[in-house]
Amino acid sequence: MLPRFPCSALFAALALIGGSVRGADAGDLEFFEKKIRPLLAERCYECHSAEKKIKAGLRLDHAEGWRRGGDSGPALVPGNVEGSALIKAIRYSGLEFESMPPKSQLTREETALLEEWVRRGAPAPEGPMAGAATAAVATGAKPRQVGLTVAEGKKFWAFAPPAKSAAPAIPATAHAAVRAWPRTDLDRFIAAEWAAKGLSPARDAGRAALFRRASFDLTGLPPAPEALNAFERDPRATPEAFAAAVDAMLASPQFGERWGRRWLDVARFAESSGGGRTLLFKDAWRYRDYVVEALNRDLPFDRFIREQLAGDLLPAAAPADQRRQITATAFLALGPTNYEEQNKDALRMDIVDEQIDTLGKAFLGMTIACARCHDHKFDPIPNRDYYALAGILRSTHTLHNYTDNVAKWVEATLPADPGVEAELVAHEAKVAALEKQIKKRRASVSAPVAGKSVALTALAGIVLDDQQAKVVGAWSTSATVSPYLGSGYLTDNNADKGQRTVTFTPVIPQTGRYEVRFAYTAQPNRATNVPITILHADGESTVVVNEREAPPLDGHFISLGTFRFEQDGAGYVLVANEGTDGFVIVDALQLIATDARPEPAPVVLAGSTDGPKKAAKKTMREPADPEARKAAAELRLLEADLKKLTAAGPKRDLAMSVREATGEIGDTEIRIRGVARNLGAKVPRGFLQVAAPGGMPQFSPGESGRRELAEWIASAENPLTARVIANRAWAWLMGAGLVRTVDNFGTTGEPPSHPALLDYLARQFVADGWSLKKFVRSVVLSRTYQLAAGATAEAARLDPDNRLFSHANRRRLEAEEIRDAILTVSGQLDLAVGGPNIGGGTTSEYGYAFTDTRRSLYTPAFRNRRLELFEVFDFADINASVGQRAASVVAPQALYLMNHPFVSEQAKFAAQRTLAPADRTASARVDEAYRVALGRAPSPRARA
Repeated sequence: MLPRFPCSALFAALALIGGSVRGADAGDLEFFEKKIRPLLAERCYECHSAEKKIKAGLRLDHAEGWRRGGDSGPALVPGNVEGSALIKAIRYSGLEFESMPPKSQLTREETALLEEWVRRGAPAPEGPMAGAATAAVATGAKPRQVGLTVAEGKKFWAFAPPAKSAAPAIPATAHAAVRAWPRTDLDRFIAAEWAAKGLSPARDAGRAALFRRASFDLTGLPPAPEALNAFERDPRATPEAFAAAVDAMLASPQFGERWGRRWLDVARFAESSGGGRTLLFKDAWRYRDYVVEALNRDLPFDRFIREQLAGDLLPAAAPADQRRQITATAFLALGPTNYEEQNKDALRMDIVDEQIDTLGKAFLGMTIACARCHDHKFDPIPNRDYYALAGILRSTHTLHNYTDNVAKWVEATLPADPGVEAELVAHEAKVAALEKQIKKRRASVSAPVAGKSVALTALAGIVLDDQQAKVVGAWSTSATVSPYLGSGYLTDNNADKGQRTVTFTPVIPQTGRYEVRFAYTAQPNRATNVPITILHADGESTVVVNEREAPPLDGHFISLGTFRFEQDGAGYVLVANEGTDGFVIVDALQLIATDARPEPAPVVLAGSTDGPKKAAKKTMREPADPEARKAAAELRLLEADLKKLTAAGPKRDLAMSVREATGEIGDTEIRIRGVARNLGAKVPRGFLQVAAPGGMPQFSPGESGRRELAEWIASAENPLTARVIANRAWAWLMGAGLVRTVDNFGTTGEPPSHPALLDYLARQFVADGWSLKKFVRSVVLSRTYQLAAGATAEAARLDPDNRLFSHANRRRLEAEEIRDAILTVSGQLDLAVGGPNIGGGTTSEYGYAFTDTRRSLYTPAFRNRRLELFEVFDFADINASVGQRAASVVAPQALYLMNHPFVSEQAKFAAQRTLAPADRTASARVDEAYRVALGRAPSPRARA
């Protein structure tokens, strides 16, 4: 057995590897800066930093301290999670190690982050933390910041305005084939680099290969055989015939689906929250459809940006425009969120951090979130700039509120067209009038009996008396204060605080939303802070009730809120006396359905001498008074009418969105070391100084600043935005970006291979009205795009990575293209566009059956559980903004295509389709199968 190690020993292994992983890529370094450094700061610096104390000689606040180590030996093996004592200790998993941190265990999420860090080889940045060297360690001096200052950053290529440049002339000394080769200005930029390097281009791609390439690039689908045949037979020259084919693809609804899927990667689109108790985003499909529709109608990209960041604040000419703009703001709400986080300050700042990270990568190609804890270690982004942006997003509510035990995202009501709006208003007026009648009738039915007790049978909905609740502790039954419901009420006698609870467990007859009402009798000696916890289908919520105030509903009830409950689900309402400052009273519970209303459940007999279990089988007798019976019967008829009216009437559409934080708009403080409650100086709202040549704007009074943020990002004067979008679109078409690190234009990213071409494309993109379709068309119709994939011998030798694009890059189909192609070949693909894609009865992503045959764009995008084909074939990380996916070649991919039931089933359909025409020869069937599946004829060897 290994000896127990103190905390410093468990971290001492960092001395061997901290800051020494020189091969760490930009993604690993970003992971450290964004996830690991803040975690170490919050959970480890108390004992291992110069600012606090240095136990056992170990510092963890910069890399040189890790290198020097502490008094004990190594406890971490880079790349080996299970073999690292550090991981065992933070898991609290063994007696041979002291569990760390000693005061409180790390959360599952924090443990997973450190495990992932070790798995990656424990990467950490070099220069910024090591630059101060041993002297800094000895003196406790702050290591010198070696990242660019704002002034220095303005000289960096990405922060300089795109230069205006004409297409270069090809030198006369270049090979004749190169001089005659260009067809467009884009081609001239490419060919000029070949001339300088002594390269010549590959041959042009054949018509069949070119058409198939464009079909997947522009629509995500294999070409229909008849369309491919028509293109190959087109008598026009290839450039003219191809231009017509490209225009048809750009005009098809499948263009928006293919390019919408690419943007959804960038927007980290998902239909569940992820985390422990993952929640479904059932209205997320509206954002997906917004993206597809916007790209199909070629919404100018600068407007596309503005709507996603501030659509709810922009003027709208018609209800349809307002619907679209509100839906677009789901961009800010779709991130992975732990809605169960109990530290609401941390939850709020984590959401802001995720939003900053996403918009930084998506629109600016910058890792802004690395500046949460300190000035960016590499790029000219001060810590203050991060919190200038954070002030804008903290002034925006992404959550419905920040008090519920399980939080909930904002759901906005979407405006309707005038005709539909009139119908909705009329229906709502009918509902309101009927509810008014019910309230009046209920008040008469609920009149006190003999001045003290109120009959329970006449109450609407599901009613449980205190006698039907599970009681923990010594509660007493009382009837001192009237009126009360049933036979009396329970009191804790203002004693045994924290030891007494009352739990109501209603039987839910029909899944839906219910208003939960709690009954008590008010008196001056009652508690003002009674905590009541509601377990519902979407989590837990806690409400505090002041029992000194008279119940506002019918003189008996207070509403605890409206929640969703599932039929026969595990919901409950728990009343506790912990921390209360007076007598706690529990009288009854009432649940009233607010959507599809079930019939009122029988009310259990109160005060039965048979005990709760036997009493639950009985019901109250009808009131003895004939008038009371008549009133109760009328009430039931009215409630039945309301149920029918509500179920049959039109309903307003909802969308995930954000809203202005009314009453909380303003600047925010720096969070020292990124810790939510560790406040520093307040920072005025603003943008990245290095990319804001016009300075900071005046923010509109009473607004968060999102409109101004959107204007800055979407401005033609912003040096980053047009470059980032143009480079990303180029990468999607060409297989690699001019800047290969498509989401990182900072100093740790790669510089552009063709800087003049990138600036030319960015400026042309803006000049063309930010039209994505025009941009795509210009690239696809260039001769560069239309090259064959085979490299020349000199290109293979001089430019093995094809950075100069002298031939087409071979690209494997992405996961969706593979699935859609399989369904196309089998004849099973459903081309229906848009709409919901998760069944109304689905409550969890776990156990979901992926049985649909629609395009893969519409396959539910769950965070914890993906379609197996997507997992195997490198679907984008759904928890982060991804501009370009990784592409692996691993054995499970081949095994999936050989053995998976989905593939076998679709192969049978494809075979049946091929064999169906009875008049075809075997040879003709083989030709047709190859044409449909691969867009070409079989080779002689394959035919044999």
